[in-house]
Amino acid sequence: MYEEWCSRRVAGAVVWRREALPDARRVRVLPDGCTDLIWTVGGLLVAGPDTRAQLTGESPGTGYVGLRFAPGTGPRVLGVPANELRDARVPLDALWPEREVRELAERVAGAPDPARVLEEVAVGRLRRTPDDPPVRAVVERLRTGAGVAAVADAVGLSERQLYRRSLAAFGYGPKTLARVLRLDGALRLARAGVPAASVAARAGYADQAHLSREVRALAGVQLSALLAD
Repeated sequence: MYEEWCSRRVAGAVVWRREALPDARRVRVLPDGCTDLIWTVGGLLVAGPDTRAQLTGESPGTGYVGLRFAPGTGPRVLGVPANELRDARVPLDALWPEREVRELAERVAGAPDPARVLEEVAVGRLRRTPDDPPVRAVVERLRTGAGVAAVADAVGLSERQLYRRSLAAFGYGPKTLARVLRLDGALRLARAGVPAASVAARAGYADQAHLSREVRALAGVQLSALLAD
């Protein structure tokens, strides 16, 4: 019912497709530091970066196609600072001109591969927006467990400047982004079958209790419930 693959056209992005189950249900969407551009029967919408898990309702049989941008890339495509979309789901025409969004929706609806149209639009907008290498460096260093002060020093910013840049690029400050990235790494290990105690150590948590607290705080349930789901 769900599949994803790396985009070949948008660096760091993931293309995904989901078909809702025949019976109505709620889907738990975990924070990942990313922004998504999504097509569904209701049109085009944007899912902003989350600080906690979101439970979204789905109508039976509804299909979704999305393009998930790497942390820091979404604002370049959408033209909106990430913190303005934090924990939000908004229609694309709230961000772009209504006529432009209507024409794009018609293109996507009539395309044999809707995801390809989303990628084309993203590529075009990224070409018109300068890249920001320090943003990529912040993500890479935080993902390896570097502290905020060390990251700020590495990219040539004060901690206050790093915080402001992080709000615009990721939707929240570097400490929150680090927690989100660490959770993502922990879940990848757990889903690969690594025991919880080893997950805690390898993902950078103080101990297994620390891992459990962070999973519940960000995902709303225990690790075992996530893996069962």
